[in-house]
Amino acid sequence: MANIYNFSSNALLKRIGLSPGKKLLVFLLSLVVVTIPMGYVYNSISIIFFVLYSILAAHKSNYSARVALLLPVLLFLLMVISLSWSINFKESLKALGKESALIFIPVAFYLNRSLAKRSVSDVLKNYGICMCLFAVYFVIRAIIRYADTGNIEVFFYHELATQKLNAIYLSVLLSLALFVFIDKKDKTFWGYGASLFLLVVIFLLSSKNIIIIDVLLIMCYYLFYSGLSRKTIIATVGVISIMVLGLGYYGKIYDRLQHEMVAPEQVDTSDGIHHVTIAEAWQRPKFAANYYFNGTAFRAYQIRIFTEMLREEPIFFTGYGINASEIKVINKGIEHSLDHKNGENESYNQLNFHNQYIEAFADLGIFGLVLVLTMALLNLINGIRHKYFIHIAFAVLMISLFLTESFLWRQRGVVFFTVFYCLFNDLRPFTSRIPTISRNREQAI
Repeated sequence: MANIYNFSSNALLKRIGLSPGKKLLVFLLSLVVVTIPMGYVYNSISIIFFVLYSILAAHKSNYSARVALLLPVLLFLLMVISLSWSINFKESLKALGKESALIFIPVAFYLNRSLAKRSVSDVLKNYGICMCLFAVYFVIRAIIRYADTGNIEVFFYHELATQKLNAIYLSVLLSLALFVFIDKKDKTFWGYGASLFLLVVIFLLSSKNIIIIDVLLIMCYYLFYSGLSRKTIIATVGVISIMVLGLGYYGKIYDRLQHEMVAPEQVDTSDGIHHVTIAEAWQRPKFAANYYFNGTAFRAYQIRIFTEMLREEPIFFTGYGINASEIKVINKGIEHSLDHKNGENESYNQLNFHNQYIEAFADLGIFGLVLVLTMALLNLINGIRHKYFIHIAFAVLMISLFLTESFLWRQRGVVFFTVFYCLFNDLRPFTSRIPTISRNREQAI
């Protein structure tokens, strides 16, 4: 029966002009990753094509016990189970649609043969080039808008990325592309130019956390992975440091860093705005309408209200249900008089936890947190084990981003994480160390 299925599915692919193989798989995976910044419909169609191909090209010799691919599936199944106790069934059910990448993408990878590093490199090459083109588009768009309005803000943060895409998410997408170009051996003039251009755009997007992580990872690459002579490393690190300091001192970037680094008591309060300290965010029972939170203080407040929820309700093992903790955050904001708007015209109590670890704990209980932590740590361990810099950079970027964003609870975030998590952790050297179901498994692509 299995042989009949394999024959009929392969025949169907050939009938529509497709032949199962490495090139087609690399093309479909590239299509999935390069459409992430585009509208959701384009990315969803790309995922559908990738999944359909994987089903039609599936062969029993491809199957093996690939533990890394099981973890995202378990997280999705836990989300489904949480419907049974969700305090907001409608919102939880709606969330499953955008979280479906957690099951469809790993299953599609499972149905295919494990990718070799060369194939992964091909996907990354396509991704890096396309992200560079996207960055060019956003810069040109900003130049046109500046010519029309004369407003320098169009070159920074959400104005550059658009509110729909979000500066932080675009920074993440471009950061991985940056590391693709940096890790490339035998760089050309265009390769160096692309790296520099992407780094400048990431600075313009002004995401503090990502800028700091990117700079540290670049330093680590040149110190430990570049293979350059000591003098060249020192010179390169010196040039990068000078450039980073210059970019970080300019305009919007400097202003955003200053909001985080300057102590609230040193901030000019002549405008009547009170800048909340971390201690106040953790302890003050009520906040007035003129209270302003920088990113660090607000995240301290969010951790605080989560600890209050843990004390007040029995959610340790279950959470509130996937995407159901939002109403509790809103109510906590009302309780602490924190329902006024921030500098970006958003109500503080309308913002989610902005922390993936807390979000998973609040919605899915301790088991949700354990699954997210396990994926993040396994991702890093495998990157270090393979001595694969881009994988390590991706893992470190995700671990740090999870501290400041509920990344997996957003459609772009969950697709980006899941596809690259599977791409890196299903490499042939990794899967070859895991016992397989079939001893006669075909050689991986």
